[in-house]
Amino acid sequence: MEELHPSVVVGVVGLALLYAGAAVGLRRRASARQAVAFIAALATIFVALDGPVDRIADGRGFAAHMLQHLLLGLVMPPLLLLGLPDWMLRPLLHRHALRAFARFLTHPIVAFALYNSFLAVIHTPPVFEWMVRDDAAHIVMHLGLMVAGTLVWWPLLSPLPELPRLPYPAQTLYMFLLLIPMAAVSAPITLASQVIYPWYLEGPHPGGLTPLADQVLGGLLMWVGAGLYLMCVFSMMFFRWAQREDRDEPPAGRPLASARLTRVIS
Repeated sequence: MEELHPSVVVGVVGLALLYAGAAVGLRRRASARQAVAFIAALATIFVALDGPVDRIADGRGFAAHMLQHLLLGLVMPPLLLLGLPDWMLRPLLHRHALRAFARFLTHPIVAFALYNSFLAVIHTPPVFEWMVRDDAAHIVMHLGLMVAGTLVWWPLLSPLPELPRLPYPAQTLYMFLLLIPMAAVSAPITLASQVIYPWYLEGPHPGGLTPLADQVLGGLLMWVGAGLYLMCVFSMMFFRWAQREDRDEPPAGRPLASARLTRVIS
């Protein structure tokens, strides 16, 4: 059996202890739904960084490495935000300077720019090569991806009214726009005619794939896989908006109410 990565275990256990400690210290209890979402976020981190996916990625599996990035940047953050109660985060905003800084970081334009800039930078050949060859750099990059991912999801799933979510129409536009930089990063990787990260040429390759085929698979995972995932989220948000608009429609605008009004007038 493969040994666990101490940094991952410490990080996951530390987050769990912070969550439980905050609940005990504030004498509050998260809802069952929030607790399940938070546990799912921790499980996603563990699956991405300390299981078969990580073993394959360390064995020069590019597609597995891209799956790690998608799990850390697109799957874990929404689960984390759904798992955090507002009362758990509110004490962090008591200081005016921290509140102002949090508002700046979670502003939709800033969060969007930070995440997509970070995503683009870590997939440039020089930075990517540094990341896969240096364990410390790899840890820092994965932490940065989780932080940037949490920021980019904040305007959609903020648990704090003080740092509010976007209105539903703006949420759907924001979600749609996320597809563009994702495609801009993954398309050059998918369509490249040669392996662009030399590290994948320096040793045996897992899964029976050639390094170039694995690169194409990893690019497609980012391009098509992430695109389908984001489109599903986009569709859910659009239907939630439509349902809310239908519920908020004034009675006079509904056919039954209009018919009754006509009978009264006549």
